[in-house]
Amino acid sequence: MTQSASDLRLGLIGAGNISSSYLGRAPHYNGIRFVAVADRDPAAAEARAAEFGIEARSVDALLDSDDIDLIVNLTVPAAHFDISRRILQSGKHVYSEKPYVLTLEEGRALAAIAAEAGLRVGSAPDTFFGTSHQLARHILDSGAIGRVTSGTCAVMSSGMESWHPNPDFFFLKGGGPVLDLGPYYISNLVQLLGPVARVAALAATPSTTRTIGSAARKGQQVPVETPTTIHALLEFHNGAIISFQSSWDVHQHDLQPMALYGTEGTLHVPDPNFFDGAVRVTRRAEPAALPDWDHPLGPANRMTNDGRHVADYRAAGLADMALAIAQDRPHRCNDEVALHVVEVMTAILQSGEEGRFVPMTTTCARPEALDPAAAGLLLAGRTVPA
Repeated sequence: MTQSASDLRLGLIGAGNISSSYLGRAPHYNGIRFVAVADRDPAAAEARAAEFGIEARSVDALLDSDDIDLIVNLTVPAAHFDISRRILQSGKHVYSEKPYVLTLEEGRALAAIAAEAGLRVGSAPDTFFGTSHQLARHILDSGAIGRVTSGTCAVMSSGMESWHPNPDFFFLKGGGPVLDLGPYYISNLVQLLGPVARVAALAATPSTTRTIGSAARKGQQVPVETPTTIHALLEFHNGAIISFQSSWDVHQHDLQPMALYGTEGTLHVPDPNFFDGAVRVTRRAEPAALPDWDHPLGPANRMTNDGRHVADYRAAGLADMALAIAQDRPHRCNDEVALHVVEVMTAILQSGEEGRFVPMTTTCARPEALDPAAAGLLLAGRTVPA
């Protein structure tokens, strides 16, 4: 697709599996253009560069490049802070894959560096930009289910060691279901309900080892150093109380990903790990019709390995960040939201260890809703107002 000379010029550090999603989706958006990719493994960077027709550079060379405005940080979570810090110190905006950082102190340090340098910081996830989650936002904001008083949220499986060739980092400090998958769920709760006031949790580690079930390391044991079953309560500033269950010790369950209970009805929200899915509403106990909702970040555009057609609009957060820089407005996947989500997640783990309520010390504004018109402006070929 045609790229504009005014596009934000992007670099990428971390040429793993997720990099292909960013590199492959970026040309479908206004305002962003990847120039180069880097990785600590030069061969990995070369392979991605050849696949997508961009340059391969060393990490240091990419940081020193004058033709790069923003760098996407796709390294492993334990390296997020150090790489993001180096990106900011090189005079470039940064957008990180989730989780943004692993501690509140790291996030505050990045915010201070960015503020002093006049740079932007963004972080995944951007799945809440999808049609289903923005429809859910529209329904809530319209008052269709009244005031949300409570809700449930669940993300549970048996883990990924059965299929992932190198699952070690999922089970080390900085891993676990809360920090790995929690960003999708808690970010969506924040965009729907606003910031969290305090949390409480119980946590457990039913197994201290996991057995790799595939590829060259099949049969090897990996240690488990973080809780893998966590049940938490989240109290929001608006008064809603949400039960959040996350586990990698569950082989089967029938719980819905998210449900919000209001004074006038119930809103069922699909899995926040994905951009699409079925939204359902009841008024009192009766099914209610959904409003007309023709949102451009909803049509299926990718086939999964198991043959399902899904909506995948990864990099929409990047495009919104680029447009926000051009328009001098806040971007939706901003560091204030990301840091609040990090504090919620780390406070859940802290509560699980200490057995007490943990109050939040950060807050954030709800990200601005991304209605169909606003979402359309992100897509390539659309005219963006000055």
